[in-house]
Amino acid sequence: MFQIFLRFFSLGLISFGGPAAHIGYFRQTFVQELNWLDDKHYGSLVALSQFMPGPGSSQVGFAIGYHRGGLLGGIAAFLGFTLPSFILLFLLAVTSSQWLDYSFTQGIIHGLKLLAVVVVADAIWIMFKQFCQRKQAKLLMVLSCVIILLQPSMLMQFGLLIAAALVGRHYLAGEREEPAAAAQSVKLNWFYLSLFVGLLLASLTMIALSKSAGIASLTELFSQFYQVGSMVFGGGHVVLPLLQQSVGDAISNDQFLTGYALAQAVPGPMFALAAFLGAEIWIQQPLVGALVATLAIFLPGFLLMLVALKSWHAISAKPQVTGAVAGVNAAVVGFLLAALYNPIFTSAVLSPLDMALVVLGFGLFKIFKPNIFILVAGFGVTGALIGAFVS
Repeated sequence: MFQIFLRFFSLGLISFGGPAAHIGYFRQTFVQELNWLDDKHYGSLVALSQFMPGPGSSQVGFAIGYHRGGLLGGIAAFLGFTLPSFILLFLLAVTSSQWLDYSFTQGIIHGLKLLAVVVVADAIWIMFKQFCQRKQAKLLMVLSCVIILLQPSMLMQFGLLIAAALVGRHYLAGEREEPAAAAQSVKLNWFYLSLFVGLLLASLTMIALSKSAGIASLTELFSQFYQVGSMVFGGGHVVLPLLQQSVGDAISNDQFLTGYALAQAVPGPMFALAAFLGAEIWIQQPLVGALVATLAIFLPGFLLMLVALKSWHAISAKPQVTGAVAGVNAAVVGFLLAALYNPIFTSAVLSPLDMALVVLGFGLFKIFKPNIFILVAGFGVTGALIGAFVS
């Protein structure tokens, strides 16, 4: 268990670049160097993480740990990979009042917000080409974006995901499944599935009760982040629109985007943003808030991985299942496009100079494909210089 923890902790210290980069780090370390599993098995775990809602790269890491050491191995992998980013974002949250008022740090944060526009725009571009190839998928994407722009709410997003799954099941289904795959029985782990569904229903109920009573609680905090973790398909930046809708009443847009900007600047999974938000929301006990929010947002994805790990090949061969997932992925692209406008673009791009920096950054990003750390440093320094000049 300690070996698993140590390997993932070392990766958590250096894993800049988002989920796609994390997948590459994992393959290099656990397939090529340590030979814990082969390429075929690793590829199946990556495919399963794309199929399930939750933090994609963290789900792959959890599955590798599970393969190596069972459930405790999966937990050790999660703790190791997430701990560095959790500690950094928690410390940034609890000390933010000491440094956020300085023009220098405000400039850095503003620069990182502009980087967020670039990174999310690039994510949308890539996801659109990947998930919206057919006309039906493109239409689902456009309608989802328009509806969320006009009626932004968690309930609306949940309803759209269900509708997109039903549309995709009928109109985006693939070819017939192979006879070999059809002959395999699907054996789900009903304990973990029941636990996932039970917690989801409980979270929906608790949020409704808390809103009617007007009383905030740790149970409500857990419910908000668990609900988000249950509906995030695609991982990474896709968590933004759902999180913003879920916790928007408890935290300002500026605080939210500050957390997202800082999450860009630290290694590890984007879902560790929950540590910053949990500490900011539950200010009376920030460490408790950070722990509850982080556990809640990661838990659904891990439970669903445990449900399907042993039957993934048979599940993925079902055309109607793949069609439903295709519909959901198309809707998610629409959600992310809506989030690119509000709150990301509207809170970050405040002048023609800001827009010029976004266009320049996006162009350099697509042409030269620099390391994310170089982008973080470049936008941070640029923002600091602009902040110093304006002040």
